[in-house]
Amino acid sequence: MYTLNPNDLTSRDNYKLMSGSVVPRPIAFVTTISEDGSVVNAAPFSFFNVVSSDPPLLSISINRKDGVMKDTARNAITGQELVVHICDESIVNDMNETAALLEPHESELERTSLTTVPSSVVAVPGIQELIRMECRLYQHIPVSNDEGKPVTDLLLVRIVQYHFNEKVYDPAHHYILMDHLKPVSRLAGNDYAKLGERFTVVRPV
Repeated sequence: MYTLNPNDLTSRDNYKLMSGSVVPRPIAFVTTISEDGSVVNAAPFSFFNVVSSDPPLLSISINRKDGVMKDTARNAITGQELVVHICDESIVNDMNETAALLEPHESELERTSLTTVPSSVVAVPGIQELIRMECRLYQHIPVSNDEGKPVTDLLLVRIVQYHFNEKVYDPAHHYILMDHLKPVSRLAGNDYAKLGERFTVVRPV
């Protein structure tokens, strides 16, 4: 057993150990719009999860680069709106293309074959795929390191509209059909995973 103190490790080493241990992680594929409304930004984030169902909240943690806020965080904080998509097998390559580091005036979607669609509640366009959730910013929590330098923007976002493709939604039971969704999860480095084998364990009462 190796016992390591995170205070003795670099930020990069901590990232590698955390991202390699906390797996698999869901991927939030997020669209936002620039302050002047001219550019639709798209980017994937795997520090992402559910926070609450009442109200319906998601969390997205966006690391800064050299202390500079990323386009997604800046746009979401400024415009207060975003659209969160669940990444599935059919869009994983296009999703990966949007991880490229571009200038704020460049849209990552131009590197893909993805199609944008108007949202019904927020101003930010979505992407025409299996699941998307229109959201508004609920809370922005800047996270600072031990030196007091902001290094991460934690966004709590509230879902204000769901969009489910007919293939993945059972309206009679309000279920998501996993066999048709085929979600993709993030591992470490360049690795991803499919859903794989499922099994059931009944909770005790």
